[in-house]
Amino acid sequence: MSPAPPPVRSLIDTRAAAGGVGLVEGVSGRSLEWAELPAHVDRWRLAAAAVAPGDRVGLRMADPLAMVPALLAALAAGLVVAPLDPDCPPAELATLVRALGLSAVAGDAGSADALAEAEIPALVASGGELRVAGRVARRDLASPAAAGAGAGVLLASSGTSGQRKLIVLSEAQLLHTASCIVAHHGLTPDDVGYSPLPLFHINGVVVGALASLVGGHRLVVDRRFSASAFWDVVGHHEATWVNLVPAIIAVLAAAPAPGEEVVGRVAFARSASAPLPVPTLRSFEQHTGIPVVETYGMTEAASQITANPRPPGRRKEGTVGVAVGVELRVVDPADRAAGALAPGAVGEVEIRGPSVVERYLEPAGSPRPWRPARAVDGWLPTGDLGFLDGDGYLTLVGRADDVINRGGEKVHPREVEDVLLTHPGVAAAAVVARPHPTVGEEPVAFVVPATGPGADPAGLVAELHHLCDRHLSRFRRPASIALVDALPAGTNGKIRRAELRRRLADPAAGAQDGAA
Repeated sequence: MSPAPPPVRSLIDTRAAAGGVGLVEGVSGRSLEWAELPAHVDRWRLAAAAVAPGDRVGLRMADPLAMVPALLAALAAGLVVAPLDPDCPPAELATLVRALGLSAVAGDAGSADALAEAEIPALVASGGELRVAGRVARRDLASPAAAGAGAGVLLASSGTSGQRKLIVLSEAQLLHTASCIVAHHGLTPDDVGYSPLPLFHINGVVVGALASLVGGHRLVVDRRFSASAFWDVVGHHEATWVNLVPAIIAVLAAAPAPGEEVVGRVAFARSASAPLPVPTLRSFEQHTGIPVVETYGMTEAASQITANPRPPGRRKEGTVGVAVGVELRVVDPADRAAGALAPGAVGEVEIRGPSVVERYLEPAGSPRPWRPARAVDGWLPTGDLGFLDGDGYLTLVGRADDVINRGGEKVHPREVEDVLLTHPGVAAAAVVARPHPTVGEEPVAFVVPATGPGADPAGLVAELHHLCDRHLSRFRRPASIALVDALPAGTNGKIRRAELRRRLADPAAGAQDGAA
């Protein structure tokens, strides 16, 4: 096993001594040099007179050039940091702050009004300084372990189920995964990454901020993705790799292609956070000339679990690559004691390793501070279904709770969605279960037309049914196909299937062939 990476404070000092620009906002061009980071750490240490090491402090900052230094500096100051959505409304923000047990929230100028309205104790960043605004709550968290026992990141992850899970990742776990990302992707200080992804998700925290600190490469960030500006930003800042999600990849596959100079410099586009349909991957690569490196991760593992190698390494289309920095196995959920299944057999993916959490944090005020995440033998069930091939490459087929049982036959939504997405008139598709009085469940599809609802929705629906008839067994074919303007999705691009199932429960909004 490789030696543990040095702590965040040591990495900051190393980068500061080397000098150079570490962080750039893509559209505006504003930048921050590595040598400026130690001053940010000192400010946080002064502000931490009101909060002690191990206390939980939220970060609600819209400006990425404020958010990234604050995240790194707060970790270096020994705090447990909770990155928060800067667009979260005050009422929801207040509820989340209470659930997370935060002592205070640090906000930039754009957050001051929302923090005041929610009556949240705040550390307000103004002109590069941090001042305490209002009373800071001191939390009785029962034990040093419950308080975090050192620096870390606290995230509220709901996945696709809608049930909030509170996850604490230690500084060591975060840096382990960041180091594995840098090594597996072969990133060096000469690289420049571009990540227009949210900084309040684990991807932005680890694949973006911490991997750049570990690898010493420049990171270009933007608060939001802009299709019209994307390739201009990549070209202007001479990015060598881009950090994306499938929803963005799909948009870029239909947007104007990058120029030859950009294509010649960008080594790969990294895809994460949600399944990437094979038709979307092929469309992007053919349109842009840039290879996609598909990966798989989850908050409970500090982001990355598996990844395909970057070119010229062997990428396997349709797989999420090999395990990186963790152990991985596929088991029969009904007989976990039997151990790993043979290659090719579909089962639930389980993981264990130094980056994998052992416990979930319960909301503040709960009778018990923690609940177990792993099984007795140390394996964490991911809830994802898939299979390994003989070379150790993992193919995901869906979530365990998304499998459709049609008269005893199992239907995985992704295998139906991949067929629907081969039609040029389909921009996005999601398949969920609808109750059926005879067979129990049947698959139904929600489809977003490529150019919005067309003049002949019945024609598109008929073509899609014919496509499914040619490529899918009878029990896998969707019973109905509804055309919709958009699919409900989280900020990380994952489709909220629970919301689609709720629509089906409403007779007025049920999926019927044609426009919905």
